Amino acid sequence: MAWIMLFVAGVFEVVWAYSMKQSEGFTRLLPSVVTIVMMGASFGLLSFAMRSIPLGTAYTIWTGIGAVGAFVVGIVVLGEHVNPMRIIAALLIVSGLVLMKMSAE
Repeated sequence: MAWIMLFVAGVFEVVWAYSMKQSEGFTRLLPSVVTIVMMGASFGLLSFAMRSIPLGTAYTIWTGIGAVGAFVVGIVVLGEHVNPMRIIAALLIVSGLVLMKMSAE
């Protein structure tokens, strides 16, 4: 259950990062509220997951999901530039996440 909570926390991190971008520096109400709510939910689920997953593992996986998820949202939704170097960097992050998960078992 902790791993599921950690994954959902990572997804919520992507949502709040995207909402923060849409809030335009917290000048738009709805995206600002979504950002704050998703931050709280993400941190809450992360703290729940840390009850049984080591700090380093949980935090690394949470930030990795957020980083790669925000990278994908930036490209797919926001039309951000993509090049081979950025894709390789994202793949290296995913590789690190897989290794971190494998080391926790």
